Amino acid sequence: MIRCKQATQMLSEKLDRPLSNKEKINLAMHTAICSPCRQFGRQMETLRELSKSYTKAKEPEEK
Repeated sequence: MIRCKQATQMLSEKLDRPLSNKEKINLAMHTAICSPCRQFGRQMETLRELSKSYTKAKEPEEK
């Protein structure tokens, strides 16, 4: 079983690259029993969505 430090690292990496099947299984097992890591994963996804929407809002208009 992976520890919280490893799980949060994987949750972060999952946003940038596809996880291997082994990583997915380990992460799923950990987050099934660890609510703080589940919350961290949701927060990371929310931050990514907010930053994407902010970037889109700041793009200059084409002339």
